Amino acid sequence: MSEDKDDIVRLDGRILRALAHPMRNRIIGLLRIHGPQTATTLAGRLGVNTGATSYHLRQLAEAGLAEEDESRGNARDRWWKASHQSTEFDAAALLQTEPELTLSFLHGIGQTYAQNMFRAIDSWQTLEPEWREATLLSDWAFHLTPEQLEALTGEVLAVFDKYRSDLTQPAPEGTEKVTIQIQAFPWENE
Repeated sequence: MSEDKDDIVRLDGRILRALAHPMRNRIIGLLRIHGPQTATTLAGRLGVNTGATSYHLRQLAEAGLAEEDESRGNARDRWWKASHQSTEFDAAALLQTEPELTLSFLHGIGQTYAQNMFRAIDSWQTLEPEWREATLLSDWAFHLTPEQLEALTGEVLAVFDKYRSDLTQPAPEGTEKVTIQIQAFPWENE
């Protein structure tokens, strides 16, 4: 299922400033994966107070990344949803124009990926056997040119696109939400 281009936000300096804070990056991720939520629900998932999530949601709304879900809630509960389902960015270009913000944003992404991995490792003992067998934790190293690396990641992304689905919708029977994290970068000699 290919994503609609209107469902993708392209990072620029203004949006980057909003996402450079790790909490905001995590909030957008949770809204994209779990669908609309309240500041209270997000606070519980993130282990922070509701005031913090409310503040960050307002900042995300100002940047056009989150919006109020007017189909839910009442005068007491305000529901929020992600305005887009994915983010595109050119790290090299952003590093030229906004180096500190870009590094902060990328560090936040790396921190989130590490937390996801540790949470998965911690749950392996309680996974059902078929899910434990299907789970993968591995890495590969290659000798590649930049062009080959770009071709490789393009092929991998094409496979991912084949399996893409709207995670905010109910899961089809027998399925679970699955995350696949991919990082591809030159390996620095140690």
